[in-house]
This record gives sequence, C-alpha cells and structure tokens, in this order.
Amino acid sequence: MARYLTPSKIALLALITLYTDSVVPTASTISVLSLIISHLIVFRDAETENTSCKVQSTSMISIEDLQKALSHQPSAIPGRTMWDLLLARLWKLNSFDALHVFFASLPGLLFKARRDLESENERGSAIPEDRIVLTRTSLLGVFVSHAHLEFERLQFHDSVSLWKSLIAYREPTLSMWKKRNSSAGKMSFDTNLQGWGQGWGNGLTELVYGELAEKEVLSGTISTDDVERLLEFQVEEMQKFGNRIPDEVKAQFRGIVESRITVPSLSHYIRFLDSWRAGDYPSSFDNLHRYFDYTMHNRDRTFYQYALLNLAILQADFGCYSEAIAAMQETISSARENKDVACLNFSLSWLYHFIKTHPGAMSEAGKGAMLGTEREGIAFLKAKAKESGMWSLLSTSLLSEAKLGLVNGESVPVAFENIIKASHLIVTKNIKNVIGPQMLIQSSVFGRLGVMHLSWSYCDLFLRCYADHGPIEELLRCICRSAYMMVQRGRFDEAMARMDEVDVDSLRTLKHYQYWATFSGLLKLTHELHRNNLIAADHLLTQLQSSSESDPDIAVTISMLRIDLLTRRQSYDLALNALEELAIKLQDQGQDIYYRIRLLSMKAYLLDKCGRAEKGFSVALRAASLAYRARLLPALWEAMGAVSNVLINLDEFAAAGKLLGNIMPQILECEDCALSARTYSLLVDSQMGLAGQQKPNTAKRNEHMNKALEFIDSSFADPEYSRIQDINGQCEMVAKKATIMHLVGDLILANDYAAKYLDLKKEAASSNG
Repeated sequence: MARYLTPSKIALLALITLYTDSVVPTASTISVLSLIISHLIVFRDAETENTSCKVQSTSMISIEDLQKALSHQPSAIPGRTMWDLLLARLWKLNSFDALHVFFASLPGLLFKARRDLESENERGSAIPEDRIVLTRTSLLGVFVSHAHLEFERLQFHDSVSLWKSLIAYREPTLSMWKKRNSSAGKMSFDTNLQGWGQGWGNGLTELVYGELAEKEVLSGTISTDDVERLLEFQVEEMQKFGNRIPDEVKAQFRGIVESRITVPSLSHYIRFLDSWRAGDYPSSFDNLHRYFDYTMHNRDRTFYQYALLNLAILQADFGCYSEAIAAMQETISSARENKDVACLNFSLSWLYHFIKTHPGAMSEAGKGAMLGTEREGIAFLKAKAKESGMWSLLSTSLLSEAKLGLVNGESVPVAFENIIKASHLIVTKNIKNVIGPQMLIQSSVFGRLGVMHLSWSYCDLFLRCYADHGPIEELLRCICRSAYMMVQRGRFDEAMARMDEVDVDSLRTLKHYQYWATFSGLLKLTHELHRNNLIAADHLLTQLQSSSESDPDIAVTISMLRIDLLTRRQSYDLALNALEELAIKLQDQGQDIYYRIRLLSMKAYLLDKCGRAEKGFSVALRAASLAYRARLLPALWEAMGAVSNVLINLDEFAAAGKLLGNIMPQILECEDCALSARTYSLLVDSQMGLAGQQKPNTAKRNEHMNKALEFIDSSFADPEYSRIQDINGQCEMVAKKATIMHLVGDLILANDYAAKYLDLKKEAASSNG
C-alpha cells in the first residue's frame, strides 16, 4: 500500500509533464495550473474558480473530473484538446516497466544543480530549448520530487498495487481511447498481453490481473497520506463545530479500513472525539489513551501536554471537576516546560472559563486561585495573546472582559468598547468562529438595556447569516435565547417550533442534547406556571432539577421558577426560605447581578403577599438602586413596580400612579408580557385608590374608574395576561372589573364578569386535574 502515491496523483504528474513539454498554450496556462494546484493544496471553505472550470479543492480527483475540466481547453497542437493529450499520455503507460520509466524521467523535469549541468554539458546532452524546467522549491517542483522519492521507496508489492490501481483508474476512458487509436483493445492496458494475444481466459492473465476482472477494491486507490488528510479535516471540523461524525462518513472510513489500508493513529483520536460527544465515557477514555500511546511512542514527550489537555476537558465534561483541574494544572506545567505558548494560552483560557462556570470547583479540589482575580486573569490572557499573535484568544478575552463588566454591574460603555474591539479583530483577522459569541453578548447587552427588538435582531442575524461559521454550541444557545424571548412575548407555540429547528445531527452529541432538552423543559415549565397547571409544573421541575448543573444560568432560572411555583401554591414560608438560600448562593459564587436584583424584587412581592408590604420597601429600593447603577432597565422597571406596590399599600396612590405612568412606555419596549401585565394591574390599583379618595358620583371619581377599566382591558384582553395564558392574572383582572361594574351600578355586566371569573377558575381547576 502506497504511503503517498495514488492513480490521481499519477494523472496530475502526467498533466505536469504536458505543461513542461510546452504543449499548453498561453490561453489555457492559468486554467491548467489552477487545476493542478487546487489538488495539491487543500483549501478550507473555498473552491477553485476559473473562467472555464470549477472544481472542488481536494487531494484526489477522478478521471471524469479531469475530462470535464480539460475537454474545452485547447492545446498547442492543432485539433487536439488538453484532454486528448492527457489521455494519450496516460495510455502510453502500457506496462509496469513503462510506469517505472515514467517515474525515472521525473527528475528531468527539475532544474539541475550547477555541478549536474556541467557534467551534462561535457557529455553533450542539454535540455531542449522549448522545455519548461521546474525549480525544486516551486510548488510543482516539490510535488514532482516528492512523487519520485516515494516511488523509489515503494516495495515491489506496493508498486504492483499502484500499477493495478492506475489500470482501474483509467479504465473508464477505454472507449474514448479506442476512437483515437484503432489498435487499442481490451488488453491495451498491458502491451505484453496485447502482443502475445492473451485474453482474460488465460491463466497468467487471471493470476496477475484477476482482481481487475472481478472488480475488487484495490488497496492502491487511496494512500495513507490521503487518509491522514481526511482524518485531519474531520478532526478540525469536529473540534470547530463540536459535532459528531455523520453515519455516512463512518461508513466510508469503515470501507477504507476494510480495503487493507494502514490507518494512521489519528483514527483513534477520531473515535475518542465521537465517543466523547456521544457521552460514552469508557470508550472515549480508552481511545484517548490509545491515540496518545502511539503519539508518545513516535514523538517522545512533544505531545504530552495535549494528552493532558484532552484528558482535562474530558473529565470536566463528565462532571469529574477535581480530576479535570489536576490534569489542567499538569498541562500548564508541561506546556511551560516545553515552551508551547499556544497550548499554555489555551489552557489558561480554558481554566479561567471553567472556574467562571463552576466557581466552587477550585475550593472543592483544594486548589488556590491560579489566575488571581478574574480581572488579573483576563489581563494576563490578553497580554499573552498579543505577544503570540493568537487573535482568536485575544478577541475571546475581550468578550470575556465585557461579560465580566456586565455581570458585576459595571460601566456599559466600557463593555461596548470591548465588544467593538473584539468585533474589529474578528473582521480584520477573519476569525469566523468567534462571530457567534460576539453576537450573543451584543444581544445580551441590548436585552439588559431593554431594547428587545435589537436583542432579537442580533440573534436573528446570527441564525440567518453566520450559523454555518460558528460552533454548534453557540448556535444552540442562540436558538434557545430567541425561543425564550418568544415565550416572554406570549408566543409559546412559535418558541417550541424554534426549538425544533435544531439540526437532529447536532443533538447526537450528548452535551448538546442535554442543554436542548433542559431548555425545552424550562420553557414548558414557564408555560405551565402561567396556565397555573401546578401538577405538571411540579413534575417538570423535578426532572429539571436533576439536569440543571451543567449551566449556571439555567440552574438559577430553574430555582427562580421553583420559588414562583411555591408562591402560586401559597407556601410563602417555603418560598422565602428558598429565596434566601438562592440569594446567599449567588452572593458566594459571584453570580450575575441581574439575578440578585431579580431576587430582591421577588422578595418585595413575596412580602406583600404575606401582608407585610412595608417591610419590602427598603428591599425594593435597594433593587432599584442596584439596577439603575448597572443600567439593567428591565430589572429596574420590575423593582420600580415593587416600590409602587408598597406605595399603594401605604395609600400613596398619586405617587404610585405617576411613577408607573412615567415608566410604562419603557416597560412596553421590553416586550415582556408578564412585566407589562403586572404594571397595568398596579396602575389599576392606583387609579382605584385615587377614585376612592374622591367623593361619590363626581366627575373626578368617574374619570379614575374609567382609567382603571382601560388599564384592565390593556392588561387582560389586549396583549398581556391572555397572550401568556396566565390564569391567575386573568382571574384577578376579571374580578377587579366585576367590582368596578358593581360600584358603577351596572349589575348586569358585574354578573357577567363574575360568571367569567368562575369559568376561568373552572378552567384552572380542570387543568390541575
């Protein structure tokens, strides 16, 4: 089996000999050379385009592709195309000896050294003037030299296999060759058999070429070099996008192994990645050890740090955090020892993000803070990335710095500055795999500022234009974020349809499937809580709590939904205890300030339900102050609603109404139906309080009551409670409207709304089983 040579490379060598013979006219030179070079250099994410041909840049080319590319290219010989000349050159190799002669003549295509030229001049042999000579350092010269050297190294059995593969490769062109050469026949592939008049029935022919007659797969069709290129490409794709090997590719690899080709050790790494993505811990661990056993045997300790790096990432993905940290620390030490800057920087970056995601892992493992504070760690990574020219790491560090500032509630303009710097690097250095994280963090920033249409636009832009360039994990996060925004707008069915848009092949990776399934369950839990279906919500919550540890944000959101469930069950003591425990946990772990502000607002509302609204006044003011300083506008409006609720309980209706009226336009921009409906409900209470302070049957009293009816209609019928199907909210609004109608004296409408209230209660009871 050949290490490098294949029939397709022999065809390219024949085309190069035609080029050096000066039979390629000037008009066809660029097209022919582009065809050759495109199959010597494998281009990523690109195709070779010419005015007359367009071929995919791979390391192999079929005889049909050569015919399609060269049939319309004229040659220097009148009446002949380049395909005609190539066909004649290929069929000129009509014996095993002719193949040896062909490779022996390849050094004559190369430029001779001065000593060789002097000896040839003494013998009187000179290069023809019309011959094009290739320099040994040119792309074509290197290919010719390499091909000649590899053929000289071939053992007899491998060279015979290569010869048989060449016969099978050019066999489809036999009919075309017969039209151009009347003496050609079935045995033209070997001039010895044709001269002796031997056929397929002869014993010698069957012994030598029996495989050709039986159409068996020949081992020389593909080389080990081609297999290595395929494996390297597959590894690059799996590491870039985080997906698994498709079943079709697996079948092709299996066919390669069955064709008696020596498969490189990289195949064990492919199996490791596939097993890892599938969640098969024993197989992934075993294949990782097999691959690096071969690597260490061949390359000593050069790749030792990469073995540890892969082991650390593997352990982290399967929840073995202490083992992962220990392996990563050893990776850093080994990379420093071997002066591998790329591995060292990547390891430090991974360790930073790991500690950020799992803040308690370092203390549980008994390790200190290796990177110091978070700010020092990012500054160190930025400096190292600039020194080594690792622009991808630099852009990622800038995005991490922006995210850190947002999480800590720091300056929003500084966060935008870091995002713009990262965007500039992504565009100027063409770092396509960082576009996804950049757009996601921009979407998050605009969401925090309450500009939800821009937040949605960035998610939609990524899904429409850059989905093919980003990792599957980032694509999945973007889909989940857009689905969550749909649920906030009351479009639950569209949100679940968006979740179903995730490619099925992407969900073959266990980590991606777990994230997708957990987020889908979170959306369903939110919907069931709105519908007041507490039994289904409790069942979903039990399932989600067992699978939420992989993502901190999802874990916090599920804990908040648990508090909402306890509140709807009127278990206020349990809800307050759960809220206090979550607040202490978030404070210890240094979690996002947004969640801490949300918890303060939830506590203020819980105290109101417990009948102690005044006690929540300081809590609501603290939440509003923190949200204002961090420019978290949706959280600010929620906190201001909690403050207004306390003011209403203190009979400060005018102040509450004025406050809510001023922030209502900004609340509507947030496109959060639950927040808008709650604010409308508070406006109703403030207007009814103002009406109660007026004398009966006065114009001022009627004005306030009419405004209250308008706010009820806005909260219930128009877009809010009905859209998110919040049964409790609808019942509350209908009860308030029935009360107002009763106060107005319209008893018929009051009875109608009372009946509607009972219907909603029955619907809620039926949904609870």
